[in-house]
Amino acid sequence: MLTKILVTLLVIAAAIAYLRRPKVVSQPTASQLGQRIVFKYLAFGIAALALLGSAGYWYWSWQEGNQLVYVTIISPASASKEVYQVRKRELQSDAFTTVDGLKVRLSTQERIVIADTPPNMR
Repeated sequence: MLTKILVTLLVIAAAIAYLRRPKVVSQPTASQLGQRIVFKYLAFGIAALALLGSAGYWYWSWQEGNQLVYVTIISPASASKEVYQVRKRELQSDAFTTVDGLKVRLSTQERIVIADTPPNMR
């Protein structure tokens, strides 16, 4: 813990020393100005592309999580089948929550089948 505090203080001290150093004033040449402009546009382009990619991935993840699937629980003890409609994001390894808000917990002996269409339509 003490090491983390010391490293943080060292980084802060280095940043303050860097910001307080005297600045050298010189006139940039035309090629240097052109390189700065190109670098600025390239940096903004990369940032915009990263934001666009992040937004696209977030939308895809949200859409995939909202997809409705049909979960069939097959109980070996009573030889019965029950079908529930569930959103993909609500599926867990030992439980799920249906679209109606019903929380279903699974035993270790029950078997589940997950499908995109209702079982009687296949």
